Amino acid sequence: MIGRRARTATPAQTKDPSDGFVQRIALRLAAWMERWFPDTFVFALIAVVITGIGAAAIGASPKAIVTAFGGGFWDLITFTLQVSVVAISGHIVATSPPAQRAITWLARIPKNGRQAVAFVALLATSLSLINWAISLIFSALLTKELARRRPDMDYRAAGAASFLGLGGVWAMGLSSAPAQMMANEASMPPSLLPISGVLPFSQTVFLPQSLLLTGVLIVLTVLIAYMSAPNANRALTAQAMHIDLEYEIRKEEPRTPRRPGEWFDTSWILPAIVVTAGAAYLVMVVIDRGWWLALSDLNTYNFLFIMLGLALHGTPRKFLKAAASAIPSVGGVLIQFPFYAGVAAILTQAAAPDGTTLSSTLGHAFSQVASGSLLAPVLAIYSVVLGIFLPSGGGKWIIEAPYVMQAANDAHLHLGWAVQVYNAAEALPNLINPFWMLPVLGLLGLRARHVVGFTFLQFLVHLPVVLIMVWLLSGTLEYIPPVIP
Repeated sequence: MIGRRARTATPAQTKDPSDGFVQRIALRLAAWMERWFPDTFVFALIAVVITGIGAAAIGASPKAIVTAFGGGFWDLITFTLQVSVVAISGHIVATSPPAQRAITWLARIPKNGRQAVAFVALLATSLSLINWAISLIFSALLTKELARRRPDMDYRAAGAASFLGLGGVWAMGLSSAPAQMMANEASMPPSLLPISGVLPFSQTVFLPQSLLLTGVLIVLTVLIAYMSAPNANRALTAQAMHIDLEYEIRKEEPRTPRRPGEWFDTSWILPAIVVTAGAAYLVMVVIDRGWWLALSDLNTYNFLFIMLGLALHGTPRKFLKAAASAIPSVGGVLIQFPFYAGVAAILTQAAAPDGTTLSSTLGHAFSQVASGSLLAPVLAIYSVVLGIFLPSGGGKWIIEAPYVMQAANDAHLHLGWAVQVYNAAEALPNLINPFWMLPVLGLLGLRARHVVGFTFLQFLVHLPVVLIMVWLLSGTLEYIPPVIP
């Protein structure tokens, strides 16, 4: 069962011996955000209002604005479902019995509390490159298992480490919503395709420059996690915080099925047949298209993880229970993404009498501020600032993509690198905004102010590194005009 909330005084209320100056500031910031920040859906509504006002300011008529909003509201319904399934399938895989056994085995590796914190950070960042949902759930469960085994581990630091995949490098990997969208013509808003063309993973996630930046960020994340973890004599353990560490997947009691329907519910035969057929299909897709191109298709990517989840859970009943427990986590995606699609339509379709749109106006403004490789850090700073108030990678990209990609074209910045600049910067606000921490915090029984001190330290170090590297690496890439299928 999910652990209870910590009953001790929070670090924002008492002076812990391990608190440093930066950590105390971060804890106060987290407490302020918890008190004053509204739900993220409110920010989606604000985005609609602001883009509407912006479109009106450049001369678009009210009729053009509301027509664009309503007409574009469902443009991304396919992508909305695809992103929802990414979260659900990742949760299914992470909570499977084999994954639970892997957690028990992995928890034996670290030899002390500080190593345990760094180990969680390494697993979280590595797994996030494959699937951000698996990274969140798996790392949180590993943290609880380590807390049972390592009485010298600071539970707050380990809890923060379990989130560092989503707060650091997830958007540089295979489950990046922007990279997935740009690689699939069917997933894009129709108005974006002429601006950017289709960008396969070879031009985004698998760019050598992108891989280098990702590797540096992972090493940096793990190093900071280790150095910032309190020593044994300063560690605030789960036991000291009165955290309930009990968690287990409820196993069905073995019994003889009484009805034919129960036999099907608890039998592995049908899942085995379906998984075998699914595996054969995936092999054919990889042979035909190559594994990197196959995984850049969100439908193939989700199909892989659904088949893997079905194989790992073994029976229809266990699989459906795992899926049902994941459904609540996608509510925000399902309801907010249509509003983001409406915002994207206002940006790109609500035109002034001379044909100018808000998207083209913003893109021109970016190209005026900076050109060439200098555009990369400017775009990164903008993405960080917007991400603090709009914590949704895919949702933000829907809004930003039209004018970001237009600016990249105007400045002759490599288009795939522009996507990765956005991805590297987009993850940084997650380190200080508690929105995406909520699934982990609920599972660990912590509050945001317990962990933000550690994640804010990561933010302070990551920000200048990302800005410098995206600027320097931009000069190593040549501009390629949009490729329209």
